[in-house]
Formats: sequence, C-alpha cells, structure tokens
Amino acid sequence: MLGNRALYHDGWIASTTPIGAPWALSANRPTDVANGYKWELYDLTKDWTQDNDLAKTHPEKLRELQELFLVEAAKYQVFPLDNSLSPRLLAPRPSLTAGRTLFTYLRPVSGIPHGDAPSILDRSYTITAEVEIPKDGAEGMLNTNGGRFGGYGLYLLKGKPVFTNNIVDFVRFRWEGQKAVPPGKYTVSFDFTYDGPGFAKGGTGVLKVDGKEVASKKVPHTTPFIFQWDETFDVGSDTGTPVDDKDYQVPFRFTGKLNKLTVQVGPMQLAPREKKDLQEKNGQRD
Repeated sequence: MLGNRALYHDGWIASTTPIGAPWALSANRPTDVANGYKWELYDLTKDWTQDNDLAKTHPEKLRELQELFLVEAAKYQVFPLDNSLSPRLLAPRPSLTAGRTLFTYLRPVSGIPHGDAPSILDRSYTITAEVEIPKDGAEGMLNTNGGRFGGYGLYLLKGKPVFTNNIVDFVRFRWEGQKAVPPGKYTVSFDFTYDGPGFAKGGTGVLKVDGKEVASKKVPHTTPFIFQWDETFDVGSDTGTPVDDKDYQVPFRFTGKLNKLTVQVGPMQLAPREKKDLQEKNGQRD
C-alpha cells in the first residue's frame, strides 16, 4: 500500500517502516520504491505487539522473508510497486475508460468508480439520455458522478430537465428548463463547450430536449482534477449523496424508462506546461 509492504510466514513478520501517514502528501517518499525502504522484523510467537525489532540481530531471517515477498508479489501481480499519491488519484489504473471517447449504457447501472467512469473534466462533452415519459409524468436521476462535495447530475425535477454542476460544494451552476417534459419518447441532453486550454477553465453549457435548447449558460470555471473520489458514476439513480440537497434525496430513481444513455467526451485541453507535467507524472507511474 503506497509502497509499504509486509509478509507473514510461520510466526514471523517482515514489514517496511511507513514513510508517513497516507494523507501526508508532503512526505519525502523514496524514488527507489523496491530498495529505498527500511525493513523491520518481528517474532510474533514471542512479541505479538511488534515491540522488539529483530532486523539487525536476525538478518538471515529478514532476508528470507524479503525474498519470499518477491516470490509472492510476482505470483499475485503486485508489481510494479508504486508509492506515488496524486498521480494515482488523478489517473487511477487500471482504467476501463483509457483512450475511449464514447460511452453507451443501455440500462440503469450504479457504483462505477471514478477511474472507470467517463471523465468530463477539462474538456468538451455531451451527455444524452433517451427516455420515455409515462402519461402521469416522470422525474429522477438520469446520470450523475460525484455528489455533495463535487460532481454533476442530469435529471428531471418535477418533470423539468435540470443539469447541476457542483464545484466542490463552493458554488453550483444550474441549467433548468421552464417546462416539464410531456409524455412520450424524448432525448434529454447537456452539451458543454470547454474554454481551454488549461485546467478548470469555464465554458458554455446548453441543456436540450429533442435537440431544442431549453437553457443555456456560460460559466467562469469548472472542476479541475477530480470529482468527489468516494462517490460513483450512476445511471438511472443516485446511490451516493445528492449534487444538490435542495433538489432531491437519494436514490432519486428515474420513474420513467431510460432506454439509453450516451456520454461523448472530447480530448483534454491542457496548456503546454500542464500537459508536460501530467506526462511526467504518468511516466513516473509507468
């Protein structure tokens, strides 16, 4: 975990000494992840509290467990070891979305982690939902990622189409149609044109029903790096926290029929310096 490792075998445990707490982003982590860590050794049959470090007095036993760790790590695909923080958070791996620009969901789905969800950050994008509205109307979530502390949601509220972009619970940009979507088959879409290059730039969002504009707004900035990381990407409901508590409470399942949801994303629009920094960080992880 974050470059720290341990192995238990026949009453003994060998483990590396953590460089710092996982949340200590400024900790000076070794560049040589494989060999840059100090190791400790404990005989758990006599010292279950791991108080007496025997690494110096029993180097042969420590070496035995270190070599066994290499064997087990290779067997269970632990390599390559990685002690980076921000690159792992911002570019999680493995990712099902890497290199893809078009995502299609043919039924409601929930719980997709952000690393496997389409990223709409720092780019232009379009989200389109093909819905059927029953005769008594419908409301509910069509698509969301993130939640109360950052994210977005495309939904019907009392029949009216709404798109809310929540910027880290600091400001919420909202697009809302004036009329409820009547009974029948429709497409509800949100199209955003990004004002890049650069992180967290603004842009123009247009909310549409059957291709006709129902709300348009230009915003000065967007979320730069990541939505709320402990929330998920959901289609047809919201299984985390609301992007706006004033509008709805979870799970806010769509009460009509959602036939198809499509997310189309453009390339990230980064400034030259930002692009170089991102490539260097990803290169370190490779």
